[in-house]
Parts: sequence; C-alpha cells; structure tokens
Amino acid sequence: MIRVLIVDDQMMVREGFSVLLGAMPDIEVVGEAVNGREAVAQVAALRPDVVLMDIRMPELNGIDATREIVAADADAKVLVLTTFDLDEYVYQALRAGASGFLLKDASARQLADGVRVVAAGEALLAPTVTKRLITEFAKAPGSSPRPPAMAQIGELTERETEVLVLIAQGLSNAEIADHLVVAESTIKTHVSRILVKLALRDRTQAAVFAYEAGLVRVGG
Repeated sequence: MIRVLIVDDQMMVREGFSVLLGAMPDIEVVGEAVNGREAVAQVAALRPDVVLMDIRMPELNGIDATREIVAADADAKVLVLTTFDLDEYVYQALRAGASGFLLKDASARQLADGVRVVAAGEALLAPTVTKRLITEFAKAPGSSPRPPAMAQIGELTERETEVLVLIAQGLSNAEIADHLVVAESTIKTHVSRILVKLALRDRTQAAVFAYEAGLVRVGG
C-alpha cells in the first residue's frame, strides 16, 4: 500500500485528490496539509511514501517545503503539482529535490500512475513539462554550464553520457532502450552507474545535472 500526503491550500483540491486516490486499491491517503510548514511537520509524523505538493501556499511555499523535507530525509519522495501558469517554478522545485511533476488537471489514472511511479523511485517528467523546463532553465540567470558539473561529466562513459541526455529529455528506460536498440535491463544498469558516479539521488536530479552541465539545450 502506497501512503500519500496531500498538500494544497485549497480544500476542494485536497478533497478531490483524496477521493480519486482513495478509490485506488493500492493507495492510501494518510493525511493532508494546508501549507508547506504543516507539510514538513506531517511528513515527520506520518512518514508517507509520496507527498503531493502544491507550489503556491501561505506561510511556506511548496519549493521551500520540498527542500526542508528532502534535507531531513534523503529518501523522501515529493511529487509537485503544477499548472502551465506555474512552470516558472519547475526548475526551482527540481533543484529543491522534487521527484517529478504532475499537472493539476491530470486524470485520475494519470494521478494514480504518477504516485506509483514516484513511489517506485522513478522520476516523473512528462515531455511537455521537460520541454518547458529546458526553456525556463535557458532563461535563468547563471544558466551557463557549471565547471564542477563539467568535470564530473568526464567520469561518465560515452554511452552513459548519451543515456543521461535522453533522461533529461524525459524518456523512460523502455524508450531509451528502444532508441539505443539495447535491452531495458542494460539501460537500468547505465542509470544506476550514472547516479552513483554523479552522487545523485534519482533520475530527476540527473536531468537537472544534465541541464546544468550544458548537455541539454533548447532545441537540442
């Protein structure tokens, strides 16, 4: 059973997600929070498997709350809820340690599947969000490749670098395997080695690393 905490300052949103997820046989909503400050406390008390986190909230926003939650528990999994109007915050939330994004108008099935994906330790980067992320990162101040990141790239093999770029473009392991014409198990091995070599917690952070290292560019 996947235990979920829902964080949103709008009661109707919390109740709607709670009803949708509560209908799933493998998902249990263990709590709700109305702002980031309450979310940090609820995560410490309830230890949910996945946190569904809104961004704009009073007292403590979703980005800062995500940062505090991940700092307290590196294994915490936060799935950020967003809309296209809020995509300017996508990069900040990923840097804060979010495991992925889900659009607020997602269907019940997309919502449940997203929770399952993140609970399993995978990233959730829809192609539409990934494309916008690249654009937003390119416009951000100081978005040029960072020297430490460039140095770490040298630790990767040519194939691992290729896989890293495809991760950053939002491809799943199966899609990367199809693209490179290799077995999916081979891609899983490459991903594991990439995370170890770069000391990253998950593939979402790997995607952020790829942007910072300049491996992925707008239109690239």
